[in-house]
Amino acid sequence: MQHRTVQDLMTHDVIHVRAGTGFKELVQKLTDNDITAMPVVDERNCPIGVVSEADLLHGEAVRPDPEGRPAPGGREYNGPGRQTEDAGRLMSSPAVCAQPQWNVVEAARTMERYHIKRLPVVDESGKLVGLVSRSDLLRIFLRRDSAIREEIVYDILGRTLSLRPDAVQVTVSDGVVTLRGSIGQRALHTTLLRMCRAVDGVVAVRELAADTAHPPHHTSVQFLER
Repeated sequence: MQHRTVQDLMTHDVIHVRAGTGFKELVQKLTDNDITAMPVVDERNCPIGVVSEADLLHGEAVRPDPEGRPAPGGREYNGPGRQTEDAGRLMSSPAVCAQPQWNVVEAARTMERYHIKRLPVVDESGKLVGLVSRSDLLRIFLRRDSAIREEIVYDILGRTLSLRPDAVQVTVSDGVVTLRGSIGQRALHTTLLRMCRAVDGVVAVRELAADTAHPPHHTSVQFLER
């Protein structure tokens, strides 16, 4: 199976800034380019952090209300507010980066682990080559049902598992794969499910249930819709 990689999904022309970029210019770049965050790079074009709308607003959020209104929950904000004026001090760092050859699972797990919405993508020398976001990763689920079915039927059932064309009937609707039929080895049950779930664009695979029409010791597996 061929899986789409971060390189296939990422934005290649990335808006980025240097550490010395001032506050107002940062706001202007975010607004002009309709984005919510940008990588911050050093002189070698290697990411050293990411500056986002949240980073820019943080300094304002900790200031006392100019009209004296209390903070939600009665919390007092008596801090001095924003004391930093450039990307190098405002950014979240270090930058958590992805590599172009990563698959969607690797990128999604990294975002989940670090609770972030985007990853700068770097080449082997650590230089910025792209940016991949959560919305980019979700694009694989726009894949056509017919393309998903074709990959399962020809690549998984035929080429990989060497099953007869009529052994398993495959239908795909809105990314949900339903398998009906029977195969003679129980081990293929788990393998087929795992491989179908790994196909790009698959939302879910219908569960496989044991065929109750056979004796308990029989190794056939029945694929049933639920």
